[in-house]
Amino acid sequence: MLGYRFGSGGTRISLIGGCHADEPVGPRFLRRLVAFLAGLSTDHALLEGREWWVVPQANPDGESRNRSWQKGDPDLYDLPAYLEHVVRELPGDDMEFGFPRGPNDHDARPEPRAIRRWWGRAPGPFSLHASLHGMAFAGGAWFLVDSGWVDRIRPLEVRLRRKAVEVGLPLHDVERRGEKGFVRLGPGFATRPDSRAMRSHFAALGDLDTAGRFRPSSMETIRSLGGDPLTLVSELPLFLTPGVGEDLGPPDPLAERWKERVSGWRTALLAEMDPDGIRREAVEKGLRAVPVPTQMDLQWELIRAGLALVEGKAEPS
Repeated sequence: MLGYRFGSGGTRISLIGGCHADEPVGPRFLRRLVAFLAGLSTDHALLEGREWWVVPQANPDGESRNRSWQKGDPDLYDLPAYLEHVVRELPGDDMEFGFPRGPNDHDARPEPRAIRRWWGRAPGPFSLHASLHGMAFAGGAWFLVDSGWVDRIRPLEVRLRRKAVEVGLPLHDVERRGEKGFVRLGPGFATRPDSRAMRSHFAALGDLDTAGRFRPSSMETIRSLGGDPLTLVSELPLFLTPGVGEDLGPPDPLAERWKERVSGWRTALLAEMDPDGIRREAVEKGLRAVPVPTQMDLQWELIRAGLALVEGKAEPS
């Protein structure tokens, strides 16, 4: 697991990817960003007055377990390959909600513990943290923001909505009524999840074992280091499910129907159905893969918009 630091200055930016094993685009983007930043001169505008702390892949073992459906880093992921080979951790076992509760929490997984120690070397608090995530199936792009910044994010919302239109990706919309910390702010936006709300959710279901597994997230950990950092999460779909969000529910009836279709395709693959038949049916139903470059464009725009917000600028350099 690699961490990279570039630049110096009072604006400290933390970026992390791969916290869920089956979300490859964040790590792919951050590796490109690291290569780009490494080639800049020290007086470049992106580095001037800024420190970049980047962990492209927080979950190398999870990435390895999912390589079979990601061979060649394609621009479009293949639906049957994904359905047949995807591996995702159970709730509470992922890296995102696995950061140590304190210095003596030796039962936390080693990867988040190492990242937390590294962040602790920073000479001051962070200004911005973005955790790049993805969704397998969704109605479009979804962005999660720090609840403490809700009254200040209007410029960020405007920029991201404009960018989504530019790249031709709808906005995901869902009403979860605060479940797990998700409070709907409008199409494409909600507050980010919270470990305490996660624990409460699973405890209310009677699943105390899962509830007990949740530790602080990367966002909560960054905020615990001081200051008032803006923490953001990108949630971009690998596959677009049209119609989701037109009826928010809950539950969203079209989202439920898409879940049933996807489950049926997965069952058919296990029964050795021809993958080409599933590809044709998916196209007929309107499901399509979201190009990886499109997802990366939106991830970068989220970071740029967040940077502009914390620096108090109309546009970042």
